[in-house]
Amino acid sequence: MSAAARGPGAVPAQPAGSWGAAWLRAMEGAAQDTARLARGRAYAGTGPEAARGAAGAGAVSAPRVGTGRVLAYVRGSRARPYRAEWRLPVLSEEEWATFLTAVAARPVLAAALLDGELPYGAVPVAHEAGIRLLPGAGDLLPACSCPDRGHPCKHAAALGYETGRLLDADPWALLLMRGRAAEAVRAEVARLGAARAGRSAEHTRTRGGGAPPRRSRGDADGPPFDRRPRGTRLATEVFATAVRPPLPEPQPLPDTPTEPGVYPELPGAPGAEALAFLAADAAVRARHALSAVLEEDDGAGRSAVGEHDPLPDLSRWHDTVRLAATHPQLTGRGTLSARFARLARSVGRDPLELARAAAAWRQGGPAGLAVLEAVWDPPAGDFDRGRSALAGLGMVMTIHRNQLTHTTRPVQLRFGGDGRWYPYRDASGPGPAGRSGSGRDGSGPAADWWPEGPSAADPVQALTGLGQR
Repeated sequence: MSAAARGPGAVPAQPAGSWGAAWLRAMEGAAQDTARLARGRAYAGTGPEAARGAAGAGAVSAPRVGTGRVLAYVRGSRARPYRAEWRLPVLSEEEWATFLTAVAARPVLAAALLDGELPYGAVPVAHEAGIRLLPGAGDLLPACSCPDRGHPCKHAAALGYETGRLLDADPWALLLMRGRAAEAVRAEVARLGAARAGRSAEHTRTRGGGAPPRRSRGDADGPPFDRRPRGTRLATEVFATAVRPPLPEPQPLPDTPTEPGVYPELPGAPGAEALAFLAADAAVRARHALSAVLEEDDGAGRSAVGEHDPLPDLSRWHDTVRLAATHPQLTGRGTLSARFARLARSVGRDPLELARAAAAWRQGGPAGLAVLEAVWDPPAGDFDRGRSALAGLGMVMTIHRNQLTHTTRPVQLRFGGDGRWYPYRDASGPGPAGRSGSGRDGSGPAADWWPEGPSAADPVQALTGLGQR
C-alpha cells in the first residue's frame, strides 16, 4: 500500500478522535528525544517547521504498509534516501476472531465495513471486546538505515507523522499492520453476518414465525413455486457484493539458487559463461531482496530495514566488492581463482585487496567495508564504554582512533559508524600483534589485518567470535 509524497505545505492537525491522532499519541509516547520529533515533523511537511519552509519538508515518499510494519524512503542529508520503518505487533487469530465477531454483532458497524468504510467507532467496539486495536507507546519500534542511533531518528519520526496522515486517509492500513487486509476483514464480517442471520431465521422458524412452505407444482394455493433446485443461489446474488475472498498467503522463500541453465553462444552477444555468471548473481540478489520483504523478525527484535538494504545503490568498486563477497562461484580469502583476479583487475585493484574488501563486506555489508577503508574519531560514549568493559576483564588494548589492538594477541577491534564492533586478525605471522616495527597500535607496515568473525554491538561478544576472550 502506498501514498504519494506530499508537498511541503503544513496540514491541519488530526482531530483527537481520529486514527491518525491515536497513532501519533503512541509514536510520541514511544519517543525518547522530542528534538528529533520536531525535525521529523519538518521532514514530513507538518507542523510549524514545515509552515516556515524548513529544509527537508515533504521528504517522505512512497510509504508501504504491510503486516506488522510500515516503511518508506526518507530523503535526508545525502543524495540517496534512507529506509525508515515502524514495527508493531499483529493481533493473534483469537483476537481477530473476537474483534470481528463483535463487529458482526453490530449491524450498523458491519454494514459500514462491508461498504468499504472503517468508522472510528470500531475502536470502542474492540475495547469492549477486550481487544486493543490501536497501538500503545510500548508497541511501536522504529528502525532506520541512517547512522543516527536516536529512538526514533528524524527519518523514522517523519515516517511516523506521514503514517498519521495516511491512517486518516485510509484507516484500513492500520488493520493491515495489525495482520489482516481489508478484503479479508470484509469477507469474514460477511461470513459471520450471514451465519448470524441464519441462526436468527432458524430461531424464527422454530417459534412458528417462518415463511409458509413452498407449494408443489400442482398446488394452486400458497406462494408461487420456486423452480430452482434446493441449495442453489442465483448468480446475481453471488456476484452482487464487492467482497472478495482474501488473497492466498505468500509462497515460501525458494531454495538458494543453484547453477543456472546453459546459455547459447550467439554472434555479437556476451559469452554464455559471462551470462551464466551474471544470472547467478541476479538470482542471489533477488532471493536476498525477497527474504528482506518476507522477514518478520530476526529473533532479536530487529528488522531488515535497520540492517543492510537488500538492493543498495553502489559505486562500481563497492558493487565489485559485493559481487566478490556474495557470488556463489567466487572464492573468498583462501584461494583466488582466475575469475576472481580478472574481476579485481577490472576495477584497477589487485586480488588480495579485493579479497580483503570482500571479507569486510561479508562481515557487515557497506558498513563493514567502511570500517576497513577508513579510520575515524568516535565521539565519547559507546566507544569509551566498550574500552572500559574490555579493561575490566583484564584485556589490555592500545588505542588508535576507532581501533583497539590487543597488546599480546594478533587481534583488533574496530568501532564502526553504525555503533558495532568489527573483529580483525593479524595474518602477518605468529607472535604478538604489532611487532616487527608495526607500532604499538598494530597499524604499521608489518601488520596484515583481515576482517574475521561477525560484528557485534558488544566488544566482548565480538572478541568471543574470534575465540579470544
